[in-house]
Amino acid sequence: MKQPFERIVDEHGDRVLRVCRAVLGPHDADDAWSETFLAALRAYPELAETANVEAWLVTIAHRKAIDVVRARARNPLPVEQLPERASTDGLPGSGHPELWAALADLPDKQRHAIAYHYIGGLPYSAVAELVGGSVDAARRAAADGMKKLKKTVPGAIMEGETS
Repeated sequence: MKQPFERIVDEHGDRVLRVCRAVLGPHDADDAWSETFLAALRAYPELAETANVEAWLVTIAHRKAIDVVRARARNPLPVEQLPERASTDGLPGSGHPELWAALADLPDKQRHAIAYHYIGGLPYSAVAELVGGSVDAARRAAADGMKKLKKTVPGAIMEGETS
């Protein structure tokens, strides 16, 4: 028997938000998170009981993040002043701003590979499907990104990393 959708949100909401933040940064992550769970709510009745819910949600989050990136590219908004920085109160991972900044500076493939593998908990085969390329390329992108992160932010260990 499937668990209620509210429990799915409670159990996986923080992880999905961290994935969205890793891919998009703090400004657009909330919107992608909301869109992820709206899409998931619509599709949940058809989801097989044996499905990996976490991987399913991370895949939806990836697609919603890509939608945000595409929309951002189509609709640049010039502003006279830069907006204030987004608040990080209550956001998962907000205790390490230097780590999030270093993650944001990584090339897209490395940042996405880290987001989906280390933060999202997906195996490299699923990461390869999401970012394109082979399993070895996904593993290499994640390893290269982690190497850069560790150099930039010594002692940085992402969720899911064992050493």
